[in-house]
Amino acid sequence: MPTFTDPARDASESHEALRGLAHASRTFEDPSDTYAVIGELLGGMRAMRQVLDQLANAHLFRQHHVTDESREYSGGAAEALAAADELHQAATLIDQADDRLNAAMTHSGRIVWNPQDRTVERWVGIVFLQGEEAHQTLDLIDRGGAEAGIEHLSMWDYGTETTDAAMTNGDVHDSAPAYAGDRRAETGDYAMTYNPQAGHVGLYRRHLIRAEDAIDPPTEAHIPARHSTPTRETTGRRSAVSEGGWFEHPGVAAVKQARDLSM
Repeated sequence: MPTFTDPARDASESHEALRGLAHASRTFEDPSDTYAVIGELLGGMRAMRQVLDQLANAHLFRQHHVTDESREYSGGAAEALAAADELHQAATLIDQADDRLNAAMTHSGRIVWNPQDRTVERWVGIVFLQGEEAHQTLDLIDRGGAEAGIEHLSMWDYGTETTDAAMTNGDVHDSAPAYAGDRRAETGDYAMTYNPQAGHVGLYRRHLIRAEDAIDPPTEAHIPARHSTPTRETTGRRSAVSEGGWFEHPGVAAVKQARDLSM
């Protein structure tokens, strides 16, 4: 507790308090506490400015009543003046630091540390083809380019149904996964990875979820192969997507527009 009367004791306690703060501030469990800490430091810095001035004045007022180590009054006065000058210089630097700290407090006060609507980006799997179906798509990519391949594979995207299935099956990734040697192409919210030599191609769609719902997945040692939608469902749903059906993902329209295929 401060004495308000004993400068040496209060200085010692201030030193201990700062040591404690230096230790405690190594981590912040609640980052919003930083604003309060900056504010307290700002107040402490202004008190430090006052202390430095008062220390300088103490040296000046007694410059004619002290000696140096050789018992010389002139030497004592010179040392007192030099100490007072250095203390005043330190106080000037404190003024500069005060300005910076005050600006930092202003910026920190504008931060919303835990926004409720913050979202993170994830990629959900749409379809992964191997074998003959993959070769047909790879041939399409070779003839018409990556956008043609993305448009074709987007016909397996049934919107919310596909997203829910990917969530259930754990087919959700920080980025569109790829094997070594895979190529990557993006259009709108879609990312396609493909490898003509290995004979596979996959499509993924960007999906935003609330940050508090995000679970960081473990590092993927490999990418599991997925199969296309059963044939009995494919034909009807492909035609509906091509005609802009109700379950068409917004990214499909962007792909069509990019290739001048939209109606």
